[in-house]
Amino acid sequence: MHVRAPAILVAARQHGETAVIGRFLTEEFGLVAAYVAGGRGRNLRPVVIPGNAVEVQLSARSDSQLPFAKVELTQSRGPWLGEPLAAAAIAWLCALTASALPERQPYPSLYEALAGTLDAICHAPSARGWASALVGYEVLLLRELGYGGAGQRPEGDLAQVIEVMDELAAPLDHYLLADRRGDVMAARTRLRDLLGRMT
Repeated sequence: MHVRAPAILVAARQHGETAVIGRFLTEEFGLVAAYVAGGRGRNLRPVVIPGNAVEVQLSARSDSQLPFAKVELTQSRGPWLGEPLAAAAIAWLCALTASALPERQPYPSLYEALAGTLDAICHAPSARGWASALVGYEVLLLRELGYGGAGQRPEGDLAQVIEVMDELAAPLDHYLLADRRGDVMAARTRLRDLLGRMT
């Protein structure tokens, strides 16, 4: 396996003293886990942040081996991690994607939707500009994984978006996250509470 592709880093877990196991969502190859040497070092620490857009180079001797990754930052989400609402939204989207998607199965529409939603979170003047896109991503994720075709991206004011968000909580928890370690839904609950304060 020798691949170079644009990717969104959706998870980074410490491995040893300085390395990181990163999970990268790519358009063509899907979600790929890889070993990032020095990922916790001074040079790569600002790069290996969930939500960042990167150029990733993956190499492995066989398909069964965990690939090694070299990463170059193409777009940082770091400046928005100091804002509680944006940080909560980025954390939820990345945790959901990393937990729900199977390894190495491409979902080009989810890659494009995640990239667009993260851009909206970082560039919209307020949550009213991106909340609908975030819930639309949840709807798309459920549909792409075979758990619901009727849902649509909510349109309207923030109160209507939150109403749809509340309706999606049970399907997300039951279908996508029920057998996952850790409480991924806690990130969504925090985001929902923050959005609720705006209405």
